[in-house]
Amino acid sequence: MSFVQILEFSTKHATEVESLMNEWRTQTEGKRHVKREVVAKHHDRPDHYVALVEFSSYEEAQRNSKLPETDRFNAHMVKLCDGPIKFSDYDVIRDKS
Repeated sequence: MSFVQILEFSTKHATEVESLMNEWRTQTEGKRHVKREVVAKHHDRPDHYVALVEFSSYEEAQRNSKLPETDRFNAHMVKLCDGPIKFSDYDVIRDKS
């Protein structure tokens, strides 16, 4: 069963966050477990974002979380955000295009 993690955060440093995400993707090429990643900016709340990160399974998400590059990413991301990052975990029960 697929697994989705949703990160909800606010930042005034969107460009730096985008660079950080690109850097993490480069550093984890060939070893990350992310199937798909979508980042969305809130339509009515400036500086508010969500990132939906899809994995093949919860176990794959856990392996991804244990990468040292993910630890470094999270530590830097916290510094760029205006407040805590909210993490939510979901098992996918329906996926239609």
